[in-house]
Amino acid sequence: MSHNDSYIRRMILQFIVLLIFGVMACRVGYIQLFDNQYKSLAARNVLRYEVQYAPRGEVVDRNGEFLVQSMECYDLMVVHRDIGKQGFDTMRLCNIIGISKERLMRALRDARTAPRKAWLVTNYIPKDVKLRFEECNFPGFYTVFRTARQYPRKIGGNLLGYVGEVNADIIKRNPEYKSGDYIGMSGVEAAYEKELRGKDGVKILERDTHGAIKGSYMDGAFDSLPVPGKRLMCTIDAKLQAFAEELMKDKVGAVVAIEPKTGEILVMASSPTYDPDEMVGRERGNNYMKMLGNKRQPLFNRAVKSKYPPGSTFKLVQGLIGLQEGVLTPDKAYPCHGGYHVGRISQKCHAHYSPLDLRNAVGHSCNAYFCYVFRDIIDNRKYKNVKEGLDVWSDYVRSFGYGRKLDSDFLGEGPGTVPTSELYNKRYRGSWNSLTVLSLSIGQGELGCTPMQMANLACIVANRGYYYIPHIVKAIEGRDSIDQKFYEKHYTKVDPKHFEPIAEGMWRGVNIPGGGTSNRAFLAGYDVCGKTGTAQNPHGRDHSTFLSFAPKDDPKIAISVYVENGGFGATIALPIASLIEEMYLTDTITRPQLVDQVKNMKIYYPHYDRK
Repeated sequence: MSHNDSYIRRMILQFIVLLIFGVMACRVGYIQLFDNQYKSLAARNVLRYEVQYAPRGEVVDRNGEFLVQSMECYDLMVVHRDIGKQGFDTMRLCNIIGISKERLMRALRDARTAPRKAWLVTNYIPKDVKLRFEECNFPGFYTVFRTARQYPRKIGGNLLGYVGEVNADIIKRNPEYKSGDYIGMSGVEAAYEKELRGKDGVKILERDTHGAIKGSYMDGAFDSLPVPGKRLMCTIDAKLQAFAEELMKDKVGAVVAIEPKTGEILVMASSPTYDPDEMVGRERGNNYMKMLGNKRQPLFNRAVKSKYPPGSTFKLVQGLIGLQEGVLTPDKAYPCHGGYHVGRISQKCHAHYSPLDLRNAVGHSCNAYFCYVFRDIIDNRKYKNVKEGLDVWSDYVRSFGYGRKLDSDFLGEGPGTVPTSELYNKRYRGSWNSLTVLSLSIGQGELGCTPMQMANLACIVANRGYYYIPHIVKAIEGRDSIDQKFYEKHYTKVDPKHFEPIAEGMWRGVNIPGGGTSNRAFLAGYDVCGKTGTAQNPHGRDHSTFLSFAPKDDPKIAISVYVENGGFGATIALPIASLIEEMYLTDTITRPQLVDQVKNMKIYYPHYDRK
């Protein structure tokens, strides 16, 4: 081998050695200057990070009365490596905390898989129990301050909703959450989760060489305090909500009351409901499963999700479309001889004088009258066929908020249904006419709406042609206003001038003796306007429904009541609505016997209660 070859090899070897040392030096420098991984691992050995959970924001009603508060409680945590070889008295710990030995052992097994990590043993520990626990000094165990929800009025279960601990799926969709966090699952708690949640803080504790906690790290210089969630002012009137739930007890249905001039929801009562405190604490899971097994579905918010046939309350919309289309005038009269009869088609009607004009047809809820109106609308010769006429009619109906979500601030709102020609073309293979779908004239057939949509219709008539989107929150702490969309007027496709005869008909139905089906809703001095509805029910007795607003020319409340299997609209839905209106307008009840009658009315629900 030549001298040059030997020199080259030596130089290559030197270069490789220098390169290796250079890479190692760069790596060490990177770790020291930029990579926090090993620093973090070291920190974990000497530091313990305790989450300081933020209290959720409180919820008050429109008058400042508390609907939801936060109460002090604690989570029991364990760090397995801190227990030590000496162990602890397991039965004493179980007796103090109030948990089974099996649950404690299960938590310890989980904690053993990651011995430096803090694991949850149990939650919802009251303050007095926490103090007894701390007197005993169990090694490796500590408590973390939390808050739990409590409900002073015990009302509005479906309205307010509940919170629950996040799971893996929720964390995947919302990476800002971590295991142990709570999130709104339904109602206001879910709809306003961002505002109610707040921001968690952290407390850093330092360990000694034996792993024992010796105090706050750097005197708390790196700690952060939790930021409580925002307080919400609800639009709900707590007194009125409680009264509505009382009247609806043992019944299936819903009540929605709205302030027409603002769209603020005064009452949203779904029945059956539940005590919201049942969804808090260690028994929450058991209570939840019991409610899931209840065939009457107390967790289902019928006020915004149920798809009910509107029945005769829909005649208001029918008349308004007829006026706008020019096929009807307020003075135009139609006969009624026990109903509407064409060939084999018949829509029966109750006894009343004949013929009727529009105002009296509304007051007396004449089926025949609105059959004539509906056929005149969709059979109008200005449309090339009945299919086009029906689609025009459908567009009108949707402008009243039916067949679509109203875009409220309440999650889970149902759209209801409004049929189009496409549906009937498929069902009847294109061979159908106005008589085929005649049931739509009186709010039956394929029509479906929520009680909130019905209450919104009452608002539209009360306002003579427009509505504000119904909403449940009135104010948010630290903000000047709520979403701007709730301040905007939404007009229907019907000219405002056409609403007065409809309102007049609703007023006559209540205030003129013998003038209609709603006389029982009379309230002296308040010009109540109302419309009864009886909706056909394939599962038993007809549904009872009623919508109303008052006073006629200065409306302060609009309301819809829907009682499944309740019979005629005037039987049960009307009295409930009338009592709620009286309570709101006068702050008193002058008809206690009517209250007792409503409470004592027994309604049978074979569809729900059969075994």
